[in-house]
Amino acid sequence: MSATRTGLEPGSREAHHRRVLRALLLENLHPQARAILEAAGYEVVTRSGALDESELIEALQGVHLLGIRSKTNVTEAVLDAAPDLVAIGAYCIGTNQIDLHAAASRGVAVFNAPFSNTRSVVEIALADIIALTRRLTVLDRSMHDGVWNKSADGAHEVRGRTLGIVGYGNIGTQLSVLAENLGMSVVFYDTAEKLALGNARRAETLDELLDVADIVTLHVDGRSGNAGLFGAKQFARMREGAIFLNLSRGFVVDYAALRDAVLAGHVAGAAVDVFPVEPKRKGDPFESELRGLPNVILTPHTGGSTEEAQEAIGQFVSNKLRDFMNTGTTMLSVNLPNLTLEARPGVHRLTYLHRNVPGVLAAVNNTLAEHGANIEGQLLATRGEVGYVVTDAVAVEPEVVAALRARPETIRLRVVD
Repeated sequence: MSATRTGLEPGSREAHHRRVLRALLLENLHPQARAILEAAGYEVVTRSGALDESELIEALQGVHLLGIRSKTNVTEAVLDAAPDLVAIGAYCIGTNQIDLHAAASRGVAVFNAPFSNTRSVVEIALADIIALTRRLTVLDRSMHDGVWNKSADGAHEVRGRTLGIVGYGNIGTQLSVLAENLGMSVVFYDTAEKLALGNARRAETLDELLDVADIVTLHVDGRSGNAGLFGAKQFARMREGAIFLNLSRGFVVDYAALRDAVLAGHVAGAAVDVFPVEPKRKGDPFESELRGLPNVILTPHTGGSTEEAQEAIGQFVSNKLRDFMNTGTTMLSVNLPNLTLEARPGVHRLTYLHRNVPGVLAAVNNTLAEHGANIEGQLLATRGEVGYVVTDAVAVEPEVVAALRARPETIRLRVVD
């Protein structure tokens, strides 16, 4: 398949006159996500659940913007079958459900919401920590079974206990600060260099963290290298009676090993919000080896699912998609070179995604000069194999567009008025 996207490009003058721009939003996104795109002139279709590969391929015909959460996988095969697709919004933090390299090589921008639900995840982590440390799940179950068991056995304050945070990113750092406000000591481990906030202490190895932590909580990203990060060896290394949380990615933990550690009493409690295989739709059956375990909290991937967070995510990602289409700005795109661009009335803007090879900028400028196009402004950014040249010109003739689209290094060219 040629990486050049042919035909009328959404955002071009021709497309504005001949085509309706369409967006497909899946997985129960907040109404703000739809409202922003409709206000920008898009025809928006929403669906409540996730789609499998074949369903998604069919649904994307004639669609220019796709909005998903974590359960819809956008594969290379999907991208191959969706030539009209210009951008994808991941209305969540993670983007491992999208083939980012394949999207970039086809000129499809991907945006996510790296900050919008941070507070919600931090709050549920704190709620889980307190509930497990006080054994509220066990007491609640006894009361519902009609058993009065007023006892302090196994119940502790979180004050004075050590919280071990694995992954010290946006969520981990905010959790660190709030945990210290509750009187906890914080130790963290991250493979990247991170500035310790407050009195938090960096552990040089994961084992060093496990040796001292009363509570271990995972907040790592979805990169493939994190698969199988936490298994039987790590659970055995944890302190006797420690508590474990995973609100990051399901595939980073061996849950059979967690079950064994809980049943053996080595791990006193656990909270899990993410699973290796998750149901695609509300009401679908859920299976896990963790069901029915004492002092184990299971939640259906709702760590960031508060009304406040979902509204903020809906606004943030839809605004990014709208701005990319209207101005070409790629700031905070996770797979394309980042450029911040403002609208410039009265000029035509060429947004030119290309293979990052020598001589492209000169070729663009030579082509413009040959056709008498006067450049008003120009920016270039690169990211790995992809380059992005944005050129503002007073007039852009169709011959210029055709010449640039015909170049062998072209990935995608749009004209934004």
